[in-house]
Amino acid sequence: MMLDIDTQQQNKLSGEPLELERQLKTHCVDLASEAVGGETLSCSDDFFAEMENLIKPGRGIFIDDKFTDRGKWMDGWESRRSYGRDNGREFDWCIIRLGIKGVIRGLDIDTNYFRGNAPESVSVEACISEVEPGADTVWHTVLQRSSVEAHSQNIFAISNDTAWTHIRFNMFPDGGVARIRVYGEADVNWEHFIAGELIDLAYIKNGAKALLVSDMFFSDKNNLIMPGRGKNMGDGWETKRRRDLGPDWSIVKLASRGCVEKVIIDTCHFKGNFPDTFTLEGMVTDSDDFSNGQQEDKWQPIIARTKLYAHREHLFINEILADEDQTYTHVRLNIFPDGGISRMRVFGNRKV
Repeated sequence: MMLDIDTQQQNKLSGEPLELERQLKTHCVDLASEAVGGETLSCSDDFFAEMENLIKPGRGIFIDDKFTDRGKWMDGWESRRSYGRDNGREFDWCIIRLGIKGVIRGLDIDTNYFRGNAPESVSVEACISEVEPGADTVWHTVLQRSSVEAHSQNIFAISNDTAWTHIRFNMFPDGGVARIRVYGEADVNWEHFIAGELIDLAYIKNGAKALLVSDMFFSDKNNLIMPGRGKNMGDGWETKRRRDLGPDWSIVKLASRGCVEKVIIDTCHFKGNFPDTFTLEGMVTDSDDFSNGQQEDKWQPIIARTKLYAHREHLFINEILADEDQTYTHVRLNIFPDGGISRMRVFGNRKV
C-alpha cells in the first residue's frame, strides 16, 4: 500500500524547541548565512544536491515533478548512499566558512522535505583559521553526535564561549539536510577600525542585532541591518498594511554604545509601499527586554518625524537632534503608518 503524503506540508516546531528557536532568533544572528558572507568551502560528496544550498535563505522547497539527470531535485545538501565503511566513507562532511566570526549559541539542523533520506545523526566541529582549513587544521567539537528527525527542524543549544571562524558539519552515515543555521554572537575586532572612522553601529557584521519589531509579515526583521543594498523588495523589512495611523517599529541593539553622527534610511525597491514618514529614537539600557512596552519611557528623539520617498537612499546629518556627546545602546526606527525599508545605517563613534 502506498502512503498518502502531502509533499507540501512542512513540519512545525512546538514546545521547548519552539521557545529555544525564538530565543536564538531574538538574541543571536545566523553566523553562517550566505547573506552575511557565509560560504560552503568543500564537502565529502554532494552528488544529489549541492552543498551551497545549506546556507541559503528559507527552509527549502519541494517540487514534486522536478528531477535532474542524477535523480530527484532537492533543495538542500544531499550525498549519495555511502553504505557505511564499505567504500571508505564512514560519514559525510561539509566545511563552512562563517560570514561572521563569532560565539556559537545554537544550531538548527533542518531536514525539511528530507523524509526518507535524512541522516540518522549529526555532529558539528569548529575551528579558528585565517586561511582555508586543511589537513593540519585542529577541529573542536561543539555538538556531539546527536540524533536528528527527518523532515524537521532539529534545534540544539550550544554552551561554548570561543569565537570560531569555520565549522565542519558531519552527517552519519549519509543523506540530506536542507539548511543549517549557526546562531551566535559576532566577535568584532575593533582594532580593525582606524581612529576617527565612523562605524555603522547598526550593521549586523559589526555585532548589531534586530531584537523586536511590531510586524514583519512580508520579510524578516534582520534584513534591515544586512550588508549591501537590498537585491529586491523581499530583501528588506516590510510590514502588512495598517488601517490606523501607526507606527510600525523596529528595535535594534547597536554593535557598541556610541554617538550618532550620520543616518541612512534606504527605501530601495519599495516604490508603492514605502513609509510616508519616519522617526528615529535611542536609549541607553542594559536590558534587551522590550516586550509589553517595557522601557518605553527611556526613548529619546534622534531624528524628528521626517518625510520619506520611494526607492531612494536618504542621508540625514543636519537632522540629527542629539549633540555629539549623547550616546545610545539601542535605537528604534518608527515608520508611519507602515510599509517597507530596505536598510538602516547608523554611523557614529564608539563610546565605551
